[in-house]
Amino acid sequence: MLRMNQCTIKQPVSLSGIGLHTGKSVTVTFHPAPINHGYKFRRIDLEEQPKINAEVSRVISTKRGTTIATGGAEVHTVEHILSALAGLQIDNVLIDVDGPEIPILDGSAAQFVDALTNAGIEELAMKREYFEVKEPISYQDPETGAELMVLPSDRFEIITMIDFDSEVVGQQYAEFGGHGDYVKDIAPCRTFVFLRELESLFDQGLIKGGDLDNAIVIVDKVRTQAELDELAKKLNKPSIKVDKEGILNTTRLHFSNEPARHKLLDIVGDLALLGKPIKGKVIATKPGHAANVEFTKILKKKYQEQRKLKGKPHYDPDKTPLFTTTDIANWLPHRYPFLLVDKIIELSENHVVGVKSVTFNEGFFQGHFPDNPVMPAVLQIEALAQTGGILALSTVDDPGNWDTYFIKIENARFKQKVVPGDTLILKMELMAPIRRGICQMYATAYVGNKIVSEGELTAQIVKRS
Repeated sequence: MLRMNQCTIKQPVSLSGIGLHTGKSVTVTFHPAPINHGYKFRRIDLEEQPKINAEVSRVISTKRGTTIATGGAEVHTVEHILSALAGLQIDNVLIDVDGPEIPILDGSAAQFVDALTNAGIEELAMKREYFEVKEPISYQDPETGAELMVLPSDRFEIITMIDFDSEVVGQQYAEFGGHGDYVKDIAPCRTFVFLRELESLFDQGLIKGGDLDNAIVIVDKVRTQAELDELAKKLNKPSIKVDKEGILNTTRLHFSNEPARHKLLDIVGDLALLGKPIKGKVIATKPGHAANVEFTKILKKKYQEQRKLKGKPHYDPDKTPLFTTTDIANWLPHRYPFLLVDKIIELSENHVVGVKSVTFNEGFFQGHFPDNPVMPAVLQIEALAQTGGILALSTVDDPGNWDTYFIKIENARFKQKVVPGDTLILKMELMAPIRRGICQMYATAYVGNKIVSEGELTAQIVKRS
């Protein structure tokens, strides 16, 4: 079940271990954090103890893990710890780290989940803000074959499919249908590596902390004993012996599809870099950290667009308007060619929404960029002002005998061209209560899902003489 309010932990809790790739001992301490804090890492071993926001824009590497950084401060392999936090629906935590990498522990998120659960989860007095997926969003990497897509859903779901062209692993499928089963079905699933990859990873300076206790090693091709002895020497491990294909460390898998479930665990952690929980169904084929992060960057951009348009009014042309053009003309003194509002579709004590259909027959197109018709920006402001006039006049008893004169325009911004065929949605919101006939309003004009102009307008209501 999705949590309605933001959460943090009740008390600090610590874990210690070895970094998978750096091989360095590190202690991680989770601290409670306030509303809207999000996930932040603090490198307490560095001078000035810099903080690093767990955001996708901070990712600097996805080589066998996800690394984030600010300035010269880095934290490696953050995906499992973020997966645990997101899986438990904990929104706000400060994470102290006294080294460059999160400990690998047993290669899963289970120990992080246990520690956080033991610390206790506390609900905060603020609603969670979700990224609600409204339309399909996809990403594809033709080089790796990775493909990720998210579809609209009223909860967070993931389907993961992997295919390593291996008889030992082969094609696997895993599914996560909500947060209720994360703890028992996803968190315990360990990271994995193929035996054939180990030497290459070691030569790249990685897996210095790798061990049979913190990763599943998959053998899909038997190596000669001489090759295995050389590999064991490089890894500073006892001699390795492999008689047949299978799982090298002879550890029983927690699930028959544990590799696919671990890939799902990684996706949860990498998607946490969005900074907001998701309502959507993710379908991932051959995912990896690089693809996960690129997909999260796309989601971040979509979320920012959605947040910006959160206040965008819904216009249903089939719905009867509150004011027709004739009604508007009974309140406003403007007439053709300067009556720039066709209808009013919303009106409350604090806001009003109008509609202007822009056609090529507008008089101003004859002289304003006649060969490339563009609606003058100042007339967009005028259309907004007239819409705001309806809101202002709705506060007097006889609106037909009053006028509104705009006395100040501030912070006006024009972001997109408005051309014939566009439908302008004009929204005016009170910024402060009307006092002594003075109205301060925030103006926003939309075309489709784009804001075309906005600004702050101040008007005065004056008795018509």
